[in-house]
This record gives sequence, structure tokens and C-alpha cells, in this order.
Amino acid sequence: MAKQANTLSLGTDNIGSLLWRYAAPAIIAMASNSLYHIIDSIFVGHGVGGAAIAGMAITMPIMNIAGAFGAMVGVGAAARMSIRLGEGNMQAAEKTLANAVMLNFGLGLLLMAVMLTFLDPILQLFSGGNASAETIQYARDFMKIILLGNMTQHMYLGLNEQIRASGYPQKSMRIILTAVAINLILNPLFIFKFGWGIKGSALATVISQAISFLITFSHFCSKSSFVRFRRAAFRLDWKIIKAIISIGLAPFMVNICASMVAAFVNTALLKYGGTGVHDVVKSAHASSDIYVGAYGIVNRVVMLLIMVIQGLNQGMQPIVGFNYGAKQYDRVRKALFMTIACGMTISTLGFLCCQIFPDAIAHAFVDSSRGGDEALMIAAATQGMRIIVAMFPLVGFQIVAAAFFQYIGHAKLAIFVSMTRQLIFLLPLLWIIPRFMGATGVWVSMPIADCASITLATILLFRELKRLK
Repeated sequence: MAKQANTLSLGTDNIGSLLWRYAAPAIIAMASNSLYHIIDSIFVGHGVGGAAIAGMAITMPIMNIAGAFGAMVGVGAAARMSIRLGEGNMQAAEKTLANAVMLNFGLGLLLMAVMLTFLDPILQLFSGGNASAETIQYARDFMKIILLGNMTQHMYLGLNEQIRASGYPQKSMRIILTAVAINLILNPLFIFKFGWGIKGSALATVISQAISFLITFSHFCSKSSFVRFRRAAFRLDWKIIKAIISIGLAPFMVNICASMVAAFVNTALLKYGGTGVHDVVKSAHASSDIYVGAYGIVNRVVMLLIMVIQGLNQGMQPIVGFNYGAKQYDRVRKALFMTIACGMTISTLGFLCCQIFPDAIAHAFVDSSRGGDEALMIAAATQGMRIIVAMFPLVGFQIVAAAFFQYIGHAKLAIFVSMTRQLIFLLPLLWIIPRFMGATGVWVSMPIADCASITLATILLFRELKRLK
């Protein structure tokens, strides 16, 4: 009864206190999850070198594809579960949980097998065939181990979404923090103590997520859990699977687009890096891999900021989903407006940090005392960071708006809003501008795409708010 009251409070408690209660642990969890990549990059950059950072940047499109399938199931099932709990339909919520587990298991296993089989051609494709042999080797060593743990990662992240959506945001946060803490301990041990290099970093990530998966799985096996595993629920229900995929298509497309963008960025930097008038690295001996490594650094920082806002969105999700299912639309609007205000505050703070301290941030990833490529990589990352975040004070609004459409079940609109920045606006810019401006053109393309997508999201959101009235 206590657990049921905790869930039902979504429809009665003050919106501000609810958002704080659910968003604070979700923000910590999402930021901590993003720290996986930052921790990996920092230890690899200092323990192995700048070339290894470039290798990890090459793997970003592959990791985004893997994450796309996990996000599709996890977010789609969480949104559906929240709506069913708002309707008071416990049986449907538990069927959603069971079908999400089966779907995640199957997709994780299939994806692991396919990507391991075709890993070399995929790496060549996503680097445009222009990366050095050293960079490709680092990417191959890292991804082989990450892909072997792909199924565990899918299950862990997907079930963690269900824990949060069923009324346990604090526990969801603690599990993710446990994974990050284990990764933080194992990374330096494997890289510096055992000398396993980039392979050690990948192994640390897989082990930490496997342990957290076992903790997450045990939660739903416990009789004390409000929503839990029941044997009768583990039957494939294609209507539920279709609903999960339909709602989860928005984050799926976001990750797929992110994969395409990362591939385009890497290709453009490898081909045009150093050719622009305003490019900071033009040394004859500088490899274009330097720009790929610089993008890897900037992307880690930008993704951390975006993940913080996504954590805020996750805090909004059960509030919006429950009240939308209960037809309390005034509470839905209040939750949206409050989340937008918080999201824009976060993105503005991120903008200021990247404008004021870009050099210090870049130095955290690589050891400039090595000289040569490491020092050049820091210079390129500093320039790129300042340009890429130029529109960030308003980016928080666009991210919240796209998530809102998803959480009220408007899957097609959510997909469209999510895709505009990366697919509709950014990819054409990445194809054209770098031809004339080199690496600087790559950086400039991103805030231009941000501006266009923010304008479109504003128009669509105000139209939806009129409908809710």
C-alpha cells in the first residue's frame, strides 16, 4: 500500500516537489552514466595517448547505434508503464515490464552478433576510410570488448528505466552510481597497474555494468517491489511490443541520427581538417586524426550537458505520463513549463563553462606535457568547444519539447522534432560548409542547426499546448 501511495502521489502532490523528487536522482543517474565515457576518455588519454582518444571517437557511431536499441525499449516501456499505472492497470504495467525484458534480450544478442561479425567494415565505414591504422586498431580493441558486454548493457539500462518509472527514482540513481564507482576504480587499475591500455578501459566498463545489471534484476524479483516479475506475464504480446517500439522510436531515431552525425563529422574532419583559413591546427606534420580526437573530447563534454537535461526529462516523464493518463492536463502543462525553465538554466550554465574554461576542460582529457599531437589536439578542442555550444542557452528548450511529445504518446511528432536538428538540418550543413571552411565549418554547422530546430520546436509545442487547453 505504501508503494502504491508513492506512485499515486504523482497525481496529487505539488508539481515542483515532484519534479525535484524524481528529477534530482534522474539527473545524477544520467550524468553519472555519461561519466562512463568521460572517465574512459580521461584515463585512456593520460594512460595511452591522443591517438587512443581518436580511436574512441571513431567508435562513437557504433556505440550510438547500440544505445539506440536500448533507449527504444527502455524509454518506450517506461512511458507505457507510467500511463498504465496512471490508469490503475497494474496487470498491464507488469506485462509491459516482462515484454520489455524479452525484447531487450533478443535485440541485445542480435546486435552483438552482427556488429562483432562486421566490425572491421563498420569501423572503416564510420571513419570514411581515412583514419590511420593506429587509430583503427585502438577503435577495434575497444569495441570488441564493449560489444561482448552489449546484451548486459541493454538489460541493465532498460530495467533501470522501469525502476524509475515504477516509483523508485532514488534506487535507480543508486544503482547507476554504483556502476560508475566500480568503473572509476577498475579503469586506473586495468590501465596503469595491469598495463592493459584501451582494452582495460573497455573491460572496466563491461564489468561495472554487469554487476549493476544483477542488482537491477534482483529488484524486480523481490516481492517488496511495487511492480515486479510474474511468471504469467512472460508471454510475448505483440500489441505491447508494438506500443513500446512506437513510443520508443523517438529516442531510437535520436541515437541513430547521432550515429550518422558522428560518422559525418569524423569523415569531414579527416578529409578537410586543417584546410580552413580559421582552423587552429595547420602544421604540416599534424595528422587529421587530431581533429577527430578533438571532436571526441568536445562531444564527451556536450553529451554530459545533454544527459543532465535528459535526466531532468526523465524526472518529468512519470509526472507527465501519469497525469496525462489520468486526464489532469493542467498538471501536465505545469510540469512541462517547470521542466523547460530548469532545462534552459542547465544549458545556459553549460554554455558559460564551455566559453570561459574550454582550455582547462580539454586539458583534463589529454596530457599536454607529451607535446606534439596532444598539444595540438587541445588547441583544436578549445576552438571547437566554444563554437559548438554557441546556441546552448536555448538548446535546453528543444530537448525538453521533444521529450514532452514522446511522454504523452505522440510518437510521430516526437520523432520529427528529435530528428530535425541532426538529420534534416545538420547533415546537409556538414556536407557543404566544411568544403569551404575546413574543421571550422564542422564546428559552425552545429549551432546553425540548433537555431533552426529550436524555431521549429517552438512552433509545434505551442500548437500542442493549445490542443491541451
